[in-house]
Amino acid sequence: MSIDVSQFHQVFFEESFDGLDMMEMGLLSLHEGEPDIETINNIFRVAHSIKGGAGTFGFSSVSEFTHGLETLLDEMRNGERDITTDAVNVMLEALDVIRNMLNAVQQQAEPDDERTKEVAGRLQALLNSDSSSQTDVDTTETKAETTSGSGWLINFKPHPHLLQTGNDPVRIFNELAELGDMTVKVDDKALPAFTDLEAEESYLAWEISLLGDISRDEVNEIFEWVEGDCDLSIVSIQNEDTKEDTAAGLLEPADKETIHDPEPEPVKTVEAKKNVVTEKATSSIRVGTEKVDSLINLVGELVITQSMLSQLGENFDPSRLTQLTDGLEQLERNTRELQEGIMRIRMLPISFAFNRFPRLVHDLSAKMGKQVELKLTGEQTELDKTVMEKIGDPLVHLVRNSLDHGLETPEKRRAAGKSEIGQLHLNAYYQGGNIVIEVSDDGAGLNEERIIQKAIDRGLVAETEQLTAEKINDLIFLPGFSTTDIVSDDSGRGVGMDVVKKNINSLGGSVEVKSEAGTGATFTIRLPLTLAIMDGQMIQVADQKYIIPLISIIESLEIKPGTVKNVTGKGEVYALRDEYVPLIRLADVFNLQASAETLEQGLLVVVESDDSKVGLFVDELLAQQQVVIKSLETNYRKVMGVSGATILGDGTVALILDISGLLALYRDPSLIKFKQSIQAA
Repeated sequence: MSIDVSQFHQVFFEESFDGLDMMEMGLLSLHEGEPDIETINNIFRVAHSIKGGAGTFGFSSVSEFTHGLETLLDEMRNGERDITTDAVNVMLEALDVIRNMLNAVQQQAEPDDERTKEVAGRLQALLNSDSSSQTDVDTTETKAETTSGSGWLINFKPHPHLLQTGNDPVRIFNELAELGDMTVKVDDKALPAFTDLEAEESYLAWEISLLGDISRDEVNEIFEWVEGDCDLSIVSIQNEDTKEDTAAGLLEPADKETIHDPEPEPVKTVEAKKNVVTEKATSSIRVGTEKVDSLINLVGELVITQSMLSQLGENFDPSRLTQLTDGLEQLERNTRELQEGIMRIRMLPISFAFNRFPRLVHDLSAKMGKQVELKLTGEQTELDKTVMEKIGDPLVHLVRNSLDHGLETPEKRRAAGKSEIGQLHLNAYYQGGNIVIEVSDDGAGLNEERIIQKAIDRGLVAETEQLTAEKINDLIFLPGFSTTDIVSDDSGRGVGMDVVKKNINSLGGSVEVKSEAGTGATFTIRLPLTLAIMDGQMIQVADQKYIIPLISIIESLEIKPGTVKNVTGKGEVYALRDEYVPLIRLADVFNLQASAETLEQGLLVVVESDDSKVGLFVDELLAQQQVVIKSLETNYRKVMGVSGATILGDGTVALILDISGLLALYRDPSLIKFKQSIQAA
């Protein structure tokens, strides 16, 4: 019976990518001339694990490349090589190559062989360089210690479950064979009859003779992965006489079996034609056992409630109405708790998004000739996996702009009386039903004079218009504010900030910036915790129901006579205390016949988006409730002014309003195209 190892490929890829992230964080924490043996050991173990796993699954190119990195790390942890900035940089590049190779194998694509050869050559050049950190005396002592024995006699008996731990004796033999001259004698006394054979259990034991100038630590290192899962004896072969006796007596020639590197079992691949798209790897989430246990308990409660309601339904009479009501309330409570439990499974620490930035800051600051200290806080703040995936690019853009334009060079910071090392801070925390992410620096801040001048030149604001500092800073989110146009050598941001804001708004979030000249700037992003479920306010317009995101609503009020004015070319506006708010009649937008004949008979829902307020005129306010969001674009097509749909308790469909889209419609005098799309829907 053969085991299809391809079923374990996805787990191997996930663990390898996680391991590469750990290695990257470890390498970035190393400093020249300050050896951190524990960190280097941890990095080495991950490299060793990736190399062994790749070899097991037949990914020989990954295994061979990782071997060079592993050797370099081994020299560092043994004190044979100094930790230098150049070495760390080369190892970081090697991690990039391994990551790309794994991606290529996973997606059945062609790897970048040219890049692989280039970095492999740089690794080999490092290995060939004379970078010993030991004195002559230390080297002599180490050499003497290594050559004190002539080899090792090893008795290795795996426990029956060893294969189920992911370890394979063949990999151990391959590693030992690289150290010296190895001969092996197999003990198959415990091997059962074929009918009793369990394919996933280990029955064999081996007596291994390993000859050569090999240290005990080198042998121990190979077997440390199976410690506790085997019976192991390692005895030194002290001299030539013992070596001869061992070779001749303990291992008779007839019983010797030399272990050669076996040919890796070919990995089954799917040969795809050029016009066939390769299937994307399955996405997965690692979930803590406590979350799974909680769900199991909740399902148990749900089963009990269902059983109770079934019994009530079999012999129901009016006298049991109270029991039925209690059962339905319990069912509602169980369903809500189950929903919350499932949502918690999708929640991941934002450290998954933050972990990419130490490497990004390391590479860019070196390229720009700047000294930057990155501070990460709130890394355990949890966020929905879908939101996490979509917020990555906007965060990268903000960090890049902060490094490029916000933080000054060491010379300019010294001239300004600052520390040469700039501070870049990423912080995350909860606020209400949202998560807040802040990207701040202690750089020069935004140049408000140049921003306002740019806006005037573009005709976006009048020369006589007086803007607050917040309004001026918000101008950078308008299209066209390129860095080269608005930025001096000391401050400013701009490239793609309109795209950043658009992407964040598409997640139902918002972004704002605060800046102080010479002190720095802070970008604040507010996002919903999840995109799957939201709190909404149901409204009635004619005979239709719609959902307004609760987070967008400022207030709801009755319209008093005389508070609505007509503005030429702009339509109706409502006098709300100290400001005039545009008024949108949803019945007109959706081409419906409103139930409210006059404004006084309806209600006004004041909402906000993109720092702009608008009043939505509706017939009636209904209940507030959580709604499950269904994509309209996926199931139909994109409709302006509508962000999605949901199914109500009575089975009818209600559209979820897109406040940003409605504001865009208000600014556009023609609603014909929109009305046609709504009618078609």
